[in-house]
Amino acid sequence: MSTAPPQPAGTLRTASAAGRWVLLASVLGSGMAFLDGTVVNVALPRIGEDLDAGLAGLQWTVNGYALTLAGLLLLGGSLGDRLGRRRIFIAGVGWFAVASLLCAARALQGVGAALLTPASLAIIEAGFHPDDRGAAIGAWIGLTGIAAAIGPFLGGWLVQAVSWRLIFLINLPLAVAVVWVAARHVPESRDPSTDGRRLDVTGAALAALGLAGLTYALTEGPASGWTPLATGAGVAGVALLGLFLVAQARLPDPMMPLGMFSSRLFSAANAVTFLVYAALSAALFLLPIQLQQVAGYSPLRAGAALVPMTVVMLLLSARVGRLAQRTGPRLPMSVGPVVAAAGLALMARVGPGSGYVADVLPAVLVFGLGMAVTVAPLTATVLAAAGPEHAGVASAVNNGVARVAGLLAVPVAAGISGADYLDPGAFDAGFVRGVLACAALCAAGGVLALATIRAPAEPAPPGAEPRTHCALAGPQTAEPAAAQGAPAGPGRA
Repeated sequence: MSTAPPQPAGTLRTASAAGRWVLLASVLGSGMAFLDGTVVNVALPRIGEDLDAGLAGLQWTVNGYALTLAGLLLLGGSLGDRLGRRRIFIAGVGWFAVASLLCAARALQGVGAALLTPASLAIIEAGFHPDDRGAAIGAWIGLTGIAAAIGPFLGGWLVQAVSWRLIFLINLPLAVAVVWVAARHVPESRDPSTDGRRLDVTGAALAALGLAGLTYALTEGPASGWTPLATGAGVAGVALLGLFLVAQARLPDPMMPLGMFSSRLFSAANAVTFLVYAALSAALFLLPIQLQQVAGYSPLRAGAALVPMTVVMLLLSARVGRLAQRTGPRLPMSVGPVVAAAGLALMARVGPGSGYVADVLPAVLVFGLGMAVTVAPLTATVLAAAGPEHAGVASAVNNGVARVAGLLAVPVAAGISGADYLDPGAFDAGFVRGVLACAALCAAGGVLALATIRAPAEPAPPGAEPRTHCALAGPQTAEPAAAQGAPAGPGRA
């Protein structure tokens, strides 16, 4: 299948042709998932009108995708580490494309995204030289921002000029390009320590069902009342997630080894991820509806209004990744969420008759700046704390934390904003409460990072004797000091 040349692990450079091809494949693949999310958010009011859906129905349009994505991310990461990250990445891209042909098959799209998303980051973490990983992850974040930037604009145009149903078909040419580039230019990588281990199907089922029950309760409870069904689903969801943690502690081959969380750095970075991405998901659900239903923007104008945020991330993410690699992640991960919180607070000014330059643009730019400063160091820190050999699982855990944050935050934000999004006055008042709550969450993420984040340990110099991991010889990089219970020393982001 592959014509990709052999490539030793951890040797790719961002300035090399081989490194650029790998980045291109990873960016295009994950960009499909970003594009799909931002396109759909802009189309939500029109989808609701055409299908006569209430706010809970719009939440399921978002959460149907996020639910299968969050529930299966760990399984996708484990499959990549076991069977080969490139193989699972290509399989996920193909699945995503087929689901896109079915138009509104949002849950099926989430399955494909659960395969390709952790694999795309794991390919970077396992393939690039330690000195270039921070910059490569920053470039990945910034360049996938192109898809996120194009998504609202393109989605708004399609919704306004043709039909919202066409937004699901724009993934197909991207999928063809990704499969071609990955098959020809991306070297295969996997975790040899997984040989002979069983796949954790029990854990995957418990995680998916637990998240489904909890999401159903948080979506339907505020919208339709806490009926016995909604309450029971919430209780069952919490119980199943508890059983998932018990299973992960007891199973011989868990898909989420709980020992990863013994690293204080890994645990702290994922906690920051939860707070920041809860705020991000809720805000990006509420803002397009506010712009269209309250401020009177067309779908095209609402989509274009969000473009500057992702342009800022495109321009700054790689630079911030390089800076954090030199200085450590604590400062950007502390300052970035606070700046993003200021942008969210500015969004409270968006309302009836709001002008774009005076009211919307400053909020979008400040929020984008804060996210640009935060995301690359945050992602690099999570992967560095776990080590390249666990890149797939670490990426899946971090993506799963981000998606679960969104699953929980979107229903809560929608409940704060009122049940009837077609009533501009009621929604406007709820929107203000919602974005201020998001600002508080984001600022809390910055405070938590200031208190808990330290730099991972330096990689071992070339030629150093490798450490051992799981009774097998590990790669020639030092175990993160935080994973051993000692304070992490200064090092790369």
